[in-house]
Amino acid sequence: MKRVLPIALCLFCIAQFVAAAKQTPIDRQAVVSRHTIITTKTNAKSPAQVGNGEFAFGVDITGLQSFVPFNTMAQWSWHSFPLPNGMKVADFKKTPMDVHGVMKGFDLPNDEQPELSAWLAGNPHRFNLGRIGLRLLKANGTEAVAGDLTNTRQQVDLWKGIITSSFELEGVPVLVQTACHPKQDALGVTIESALIGKGRLSVFVDFPYADNRQFADYVGTYNSPEKHRSLVTKQTSTSVLIAREMDDTRYYTSLRWDTPARLIAPASRSSHRFYLEPVATDKLSFTTLFSQKETPAALTANQIFKESALGWKAFWQSGAAIDLSQSKDPRWKELERRIVLSQYIMKVNEAGSLPPQESGLENNGWFGRFHFEMIWWHEVHYALWNRWPLLEKSLSVYADYLPTSKQRAAGQGYQGARWPKCTADFDREWPHITHATLIWQQPHPIFFAALDYRLHPTQKTLEKWKDIVFATADFMADFAFYDPSKERYVLGPPITIVSENTKPETTSNPTFELGYWRYGLRVAQEWRKLLSLPEEKKWEEVLEKLAPLPVEDGLYVTHEGIRNMWTDFTFEHPGLTGAYGMLPGDGVDKEVFARTLDKVTATWNFDRTWGWDFPMLAMAAARCGKQEDAIHFLLHPSGGFQFDEHGLATGGPFPYFPSNGALLSAIAMMAGGWDGSTGPTPGFPKDGNWTVRAENFVPSF
Repeated sequence: MKRVLPIALCLFCIAQFVAAAKQTPIDRQAVVSRHTIITTKTNAKSPAQVGNGEFAFGVDITGLQSFVPFNTMAQWSWHSFPLPNGMKVADFKKTPMDVHGVMKGFDLPNDEQPELSAWLAGNPHRFNLGRIGLRLLKANGTEAVAGDLTNTRQQVDLWKGIITSSFELEGVPVLVQTACHPKQDALGVTIESALIGKGRLSVFVDFPYADNRQFADYVGTYNSPEKHRSLVTKQTSTSVLIAREMDDTRYYTSLRWDTPARLIAPASRSSHRFYLEPVATDKLSFTTLFSQKETPAALTANQIFKESALGWKAFWQSGAAIDLSQSKDPRWKELERRIVLSQYIMKVNEAGSLPPQESGLENNGWFGRFHFEMIWWHEVHYALWNRWPLLEKSLSVYADYLPTSKQRAAGQGYQGARWPKCTADFDREWPHITHATLIWQQPHPIFFAALDYRLHPTQKTLEKWKDIVFATADFMADFAFYDPSKERYVLGPPITIVSENTKPETTSNPTFELGYWRYGLRVAQEWRKLLSLPEEKKWEEVLEKLAPLPVEDGLYVTHEGIRNMWTDFTFEHPGLTGAYGMLPGDGVDKEVFARTLDKVTATWNFDRTWGWDFPMLAMAAARCGKQEDAIHFLLHPSGGFQFDEHGLATGGPFPYFPSNGALLSAIAMMAGGWDGSTGPTPGFPKDGNWTVRAENFVPSF
């Protein structure tokens, strides 16, 4: 079996970087600025946002959360409701499933423990830190509503991370600027208007209680004041510190103002709404800091604006860049808009210390939990865009969850570490048949380790990932079951595959997973060689005898033995196309794959797919030399892959950030190439209609 060590592949990376360095640098500010977001009304489902990856704040057309209760969320904002009376997590009973004649325990919903099963599914969940908005009074003293505003306009300066919002109330202009500190969970806000001096404009801060909805556009409930507490613990003439208590959750909100104002606290515990009222001025400038510790806000709004501008400039000047403006194809501008806006919102929502949930820090999907299999599509682009530090922080979950993942594997009789499917800020699986049997997340950490080594080919990198890579490979090798009748190793049953549209109890040998198993075990073996360790015989045996990728009538199929695939199963994820696109093609016959891709393109129901499927198909098309198809997939008309005025994407529960992350990964591959590709920007058409300037991309495997 041919071996290509990652250290040799780095020579290709260096050659690409040297070639890019000879070009005139891209004017990155020009690229970003031509996609400045300008809107004139609130989209009730799509906020403009400021944030830093750990913390994000969504706003309506006023620049705050005045009329639409968008969310304020952080990587650390987790809450759990009290357990049902008399129940303990340790009481949960696993459900036995037949695994090749052996009964093994899995975390499935338990009919005998419905309350506990439901509690484990919904806890912990993310919560909304609080709502900040404007209270506007009309001349007659009544509160204004959204329809009373005129001449509304909002601009998101992507280069600086500052939102400027302007509108009029009864002919009186209001100007609001909003920004987030790049390293603190802090907002800076300035408001200028003659309404302030007239006593007709103030700011409210309102705190909700957590809610138990699996999907929520506006997170939290404001009608349960008795269930939580908001207490002023420290106050001066220019600041206040509010302690928040929700069951076992504690956090703090600090306000600091540097223009004359006074704080009006709730008169009773029936409300959690505070008001900041300006005094004798036409300007209000304040900052808000959210924290797990009793930390007062220390910066002014202008200081936060300055830090935001510096932080965003540093981001845009880091890593890779692409400029499509010299292209003749009229689609260039929409594709470039999607690329630029995706970079912005991914940095706002998905560059933190935990892997992102599907909707980032914008709202709650699946209770705000993150999916281990989706880490790839959310975040691999950071490595390929040469912004490794933005990925590295969240990959710490593999070291943190290694002990519990080993326990999970051992509990089912396997060696190594079995990674969870859907979890939160600690490793406790959500009981569900899909979560219990999904397997394509298992090789991910080996892929991430290889990316790290590509960028940092050092002994330190090898040692950092060694235990994770080896434990992952140990599980993968042990999970593969040896079928003596056919003298081969098989995957499943029971397994849930990428498409999640077949029965776990009867599914075996899926194309994508077989390819990924080969890739993972191969790279793990290479890792041992780079550490001067002997070959692991079990891994090699599984590699040599693993079932081949299933072929029927000259085409790959989703899994071995599938019936009527091309009529009954051309929906959900076309995962088999990821075997040579997302992945480098271990075990793939390229001619068979090219025919399969054509068949998928011609027959798949693209109205019943997910957002990241289209970039996955684009990556496959690029590898197959079908560059025009790659462009088509990235601009596909399906309603499941559209990008709104803020860059927020469809493709699942809205917004669906895997669409954005997958787009950026596909663009990186098409612009930066992959091992074995030739020439610059090999994934883009060479018909003269596309002129692509790209710099600093890291080639894919």
